[in-house]
Order: sequence, then C-alpha cells, then structure tokens
Amino acid sequence: MTRQKDRIVDLIGAVGPIPVSEYMALCLFDPKHGYYTTREPFGAAGDFVTAPEISQMFGELVAVWLYQAWEGAGRPLPATFAEIGPGRGTLMKDMLRAWSRLDPSLAAEASFAMIEISPRLTEIQKETLAGQHAAPTWHQTIDTLPQQPLFIVGNELFDAVPIRQFVYVGSGWRERVVGLDDADNLHFFAGAGSVDPALLPAGAANAPQGAIVEVAPARAALMAAIAERIAGHGGAGLFIDYGHLEPGIGDTLQAVRRHDHEDVLANPGEADLTAHVDFSALAASARAHGLDAELTTQGEFLLGMGLLERAGALGAKADDGERQAISDAVERLAGPDAMGHLFKVMKILPAAKTG
Repeated sequence: MTRQKDRIVDLIGAVGPIPVSEYMALCLFDPKHGYYTTREPFGAAGDFVTAPEISQMFGELVAVWLYQAWEGAGRPLPATFAEIGPGRGTLMKDMLRAWSRLDPSLAAEASFAMIEISPRLTEIQKETLAGQHAAPTWHQTIDTLPQQPLFIVGNELFDAVPIRQFVYVGSGWRERVVGLDDADNLHFFAGAGSVDPALLPAGAANAPQGAIVEVAPARAALMAAIAERIAGHGGAGLFIDYGHLEPGIGDTLQAVRRHDHEDVLANPGEADLTAHVDFSALAASARAHGLDAELTTQGEFLLGMGLLERAGALGAKADDGERQAISDAVERLAGPDAMGHLFKVMKILPAAKTG
C-alpha cells in the first residue's frame, strides 16, 4: 500500500466517503505525497510521453501560432508569453528557440512566464531552461502575471484538473464517491443525497442505470480566469489535450503508470489520474467572457501550421535514421490512429470587431 493510500484510507475512515474530485486532488497535488509534487512523470523513464517530448516540431509550431496571434494583435509590447502546466520545460525551450529565430526583438523585449504549482517540477524546468537568452519567471497562478497582453499555451493541462462524477442509480443521480468496502479497501460508491439537475449535461435525463457523467467546475473556473485576463488585457490562448468536442456520457477517469493503464484506486499518489476534457464546456467558459473559441483536432492544427513542411526541412539535413524518426514523429503527433484525432485543440482570441 502506498503512503498516500494509507492517508486516504485513514481520512475516509474518519470523515466518510469523499467525492471523486477530492480523491483526484489528493492523489495528484497533495504537498507531501501527491503524484505531481513528488516525481518527474514525463518521458520514456516516467509514466507517459507528451507531444513536446516526441519532437521539437510540436513546440516550434505552437510558437509560430502564438507569434502570429501576437502579430494579429498589433505586436503589443510589453507582453507576456506564458506556459501553464509546463512539464519538464521542453515546450518552452523549443518555443524560446523558435521565437529567437522568428523575431530577435520579441525574445529581447517580451517577458516569458512559467505557471507551475509543483516545486519539484519548477526545479526541473529551471534546469531545462538554464542558459536561455530569455529567462522566464515562475508563478503559481496567472494572478501574479503582469497586467499586460497575455499569449498563453497549456498542453495536457486540463486533463489533470479534478473532475466530479455522477452516477445514475435507482430513480436518480448521485455523486460518485470513494469509500471503503468491508475489507477496508478503496471502492467506488454512489453517495447519499440527490444531485442538482442543473449540474448535469444535456442527455442525462435519458441515461440508463449505472451511467456516469462527468462535470469539471474546476476546469471551467481555470479557463474563466484565463479568459478574463485575455478579455481585459488582450492576448490569445492555445490549449491542447485529449478529450471530446461535444459533451457525452461515460466514465473517462483513468490511471496511467509506467506507460500502461491500471486501476484508478490501486496506487494513489504513484499513478497519473486524468479524465477526458470536455472542450465544449471550456469553449463556453471562454465565450462567456466575450472571446472567440475555435475547436479542432491536434492533427488538423499541426498540419495546418505546416508540420509536413517543417518535417521536410528537418529531414533534408538528416541521415536515413533521423529521417525515419522524423516521419515517425509526424505520424505519432498528427496521425488519426495516434494523437492526431484523440487530442483536441482550442484557440481563444478576442472577438473580431465588426462594422
């Protein structure tokens, strides 16, 4: 049993079952034993690989999109270019290199920021970015960023933000909770008390017995904070994650450890817990602040930004083995059977003025 599992079992024994959202938060972000606060999960030696770790092309094309958004906004300076949930810092490293080539004046005059809550990951990011010409500053929330135009990216950010789950039992919906069975093992249960129908997505009224729906008020709140900043000071946002473009019914909560899936309740604090992102809900949160939100797939986004052309340019200077690696990276990032379709992209920009 993991140390965090012991603590969660003791907590439930003292206060009773806890909502799925609280279980996720304890597993991922507990200061002493949380997954993201105690380990480096990224890369081949970790538990999963993110797009920036697959190829530099990903970060370069994201940098180009943010640069074009900055140009479209009239090249405002001062401005902040930020990444939220920056992993090991690989994406920011690739973006800084691309920006320095695109426009040396941007790299010299803009400010760059990393928004990270994990002290351990912050130290890893500082190592990754050591020696960069443009040194980022680190923040725990967007609230401490300068009050100026913000051009921000989040890659695989929202999937780890805790969700609530509701399960349809008997004659109504109940919150899904984590409790203890007769042998004091962690187990999912339907909680006591009914659920406010306003919390449920469309289609929930016709759900079958045992159906599960997921809502993510914490995701909506985070997107609202980002959207409010962009609406008030200008800028743009790009958010990339796995999920769905339309709301649906189903249990997408999963645990990933050592590049494989495992029981969500098996190893609290030692496995990554995520759930698919409802991009329609995120888009609604952004639009509520007067922003335009455009949704697409990762494959469509990367191909539209010139992935094949960039791969060709890199391949022209490579040997056969390197060219094959570049081709494999293109397929993994944009192929419909790999990340290309499963991962979605949301672009947010100030609404276009008319008249």
